[in-house]
Amino acid sequence: MMFDVRWPDGSSRSCYSPSLIIEEYLSAGSGYPVSDFLDRSRTCLRIADERVREKYGFGCAQSRRTLTLITESASRFDPSAEITIEAFRRSTSTRGRARPGRTGPGVT
Repeated sequence: MMFDVRWPDGSSRSCYSPSLIIEEYLSAGSGYPVSDFLDRSRTCLRIADERVREKYGFGCAQSRRTLTLITESASRFDPSAEITIEAFRRSTSTRGRARPGRTGPGVT
């Protein structure tokens, strides 16, 4: 699952979650203070990582990378500044397995 974040400075970034749980914590079209977005992201990406660990025996490096990128980006802004979740997009990967010629999120 990809989700697009618009930061307070107008920049945007696509982020990855290996689980649909992200939709239980964030809503497309909604704004969140940076501090709240960071808390929600930490919670749902950790849950997503644990779900992958339970199913496959190892965690999801991409969800940890996403959390690191979100944390680094959030540190540039006032905690009360607002981000917006612009959209959710379903990943086209096949259960985390690479397809010939494919690179990107979800490909291991």
